[in-house]
Amino acid sequence: MSADNARSSTDLGVDSTEQSILIGLSKVSLALKSQSWQDAGAHGVSPTQAQILALLQAKGSAGMRLSEVAAGLAVTAATASDAVRVLDLKGLVLKMRSAEDARAISIVLTPQGQKLAQRTSCWSDLLLGAVDELSEPEQTVFLGGLTKMIRKLQESGQIPIAKMCVTCRFFQPNIYPDGDKPHHCDFVNAPFGDRDLRIECPDQIAASTI
Repeated sequence: MSADNARSSTDLGVDSTEQSILIGLSKVSLALKSQSWQDAGAHGVSPTQAQILALLQAKGSAGMRLSEVAAGLAVTAATASDAVRVLDLKGLVLKMRSAEDARAISIVLTPQGQKLAQRTSCWSDLLLGAVDELSEPEQTVFLGGLTKMIRKLQESGQIPIAKMCVTCRFFQPNIYPDGDKPHHCDFVNAPFGDRDLRIECPDQIAASTI
């Protein structure tokens, strides 16, 4: 076929690879949204409230300021404030003076909130089952691509900063010839592979802040 007669897949009405990925992500997003409503609703909270519980659980006893909660969820301060108010009324969180700044209010989980956070932070069997459909090599490739996408969205300010391996001061990429474990983590002083890349690590320290 000559160049003049050749037509791209888009011309033929066929989705490009990029379009297919976007369509696929939108369908996964729809499933996540639907499942989050079901999972959170089963415990008497909204998805936003469940996300706040998860954030506070990850933060520990230090708690978080309202502005930090809003930033962590990429929502307005008003939306975060409304959700926290409801959680407070339900006895799931407490507002107390920050240990770091007596003028600031810190939001922490109550014992009841801690228990609920543990229950609502578990992914549903539906989502786990979908991931299990991928082989180990497919999961590794998927995780690598997902990490790159998240990093790009973070850099453009579209989503909150995640504590990922690839943005950590302890991360040394591709320093070993071993194809299974080419990277090194200075924090634990051990090699690891793409399959072990973390998107949310409690020990991460952003390289840009050092």
